[in-house]
Amino acid sequence: MASGIALPTERHRQWGPPGRGWGGRRRPPWWPDGEAWPPQDPQASRAISRRFMRRAALFVLLFILLVASVVVGLAWLLGTLLGEQVLTAVLPAIAVLIGLVLVIRLVRGIGRAAAPLGDLIEASGRVEAGEFGAQVGVRGPREIRALARAFNAMSARLAEDTADRRLLLADVSHELRTPLTIIQGNVEGMLDGLYPADVRHLERILAETRQLERLVEDLRTLSLADAGALPLHREPTDLVALATDVVGGFEPQAAGDGVVLTVEADASCVLDLDPRRVRQVLGNLVSNALRHTPAGRRVIVAIRATADTVELTVSDTGSGRGHGGSLPFPASTRRATILRWTVTRCLPDSAKGMRQLNKQSMA
Repeated sequence: MASGIALPTERHRQWGPPGRGWGGRRRPPWWPDGEAWPPQDPQASRAISRRFMRRAALFVLLFILLVASVVVGLAWLLGTLLGEQVLTAVLPAIAVLIGLVLVIRLVRGIGRAAAPLGDLIEASGRVEAGEFGAQVGVRGPREIRALARAFNAMSARLAEDTADRRLLLADVSHELRTPLTIIQGNVEGMLDGLYPADVRHLERILAETRQLERLVEDLRTLSLADAGALPLHREPTDLVALATDVVGGFEPQAAGDGVVLTVEADASCVLDLDPRRVRQVLGNLVSNALRHTPAGRRVIVAIRATADTVELTVSDTGSGRGHGGSLPFPASTRRATILRWTVTRCLPDSAKGMRQLNKQSMA
């Protein structure tokens, strides 16, 4: 099993809450990760709008010319065949008939073009009512098809985000309840005289309060990262040295568990990043790998560099399952780590703009 984080040279991922708009370069939470936001710059958007209006104006002009041509042609033909007196008598009725036919055809054509917009309006109402994940058929003109694809991506992302948040709330309540139950049980036992108020029981209570403190800090970090307000203090940092230092802190635990913990890197790599946040992410990854790797197996922290990214991965031979692409997600039986894993998955997205300073060291 492998997990990791990629440190891009340039990445912008900001978003604001629904209802406040996504002006400028603010990225909505439902936009796919692999697509740039905004999709086009303002100049390109204005060009698309102008092109659409020119097409609409050309269509109306051609329609008017077609109607005029048909009326003039029929008038000439009837005047030639029937003479001017008969033509003067029947021409108004013929013009009305032709106009009705053309209007009916125009209305039917507009109705066929407006049907996809009706589907979008209906699906938007379902999403507004809370039915996230509603989809529409991709049909109609090119602009309508592009709008339908964007709506489907938005709706699917909203459904996924809602499911993740529900799961997070359930797991957060479980993680908070566990240390509180232990603290409450020990305190009540000492008050009832079942447990002595000795150092062992007090240390147990202190350990659980520290666990609660870590959970609350993880929640705070998660909320800041989700709002795009997580403070970053970037500085030139050797990623290989940082990874070696983090791994060194876990070596006693790995040795006690019989697990071999190593670092693999081609060369030193200096990046402009927040060492505290990256250390937090890497520490969570290594901790999870050690927790679920049996004795006699290996955990490898690898740093690989390409032309524009540096990828840091933690590979282990445990039984965790992958989730979300690059980062593993613990199985449902491992609920005690899910909150820290949610923070781990969120932090790399918040650490935007990690600019490489020494490209030659990556060769």
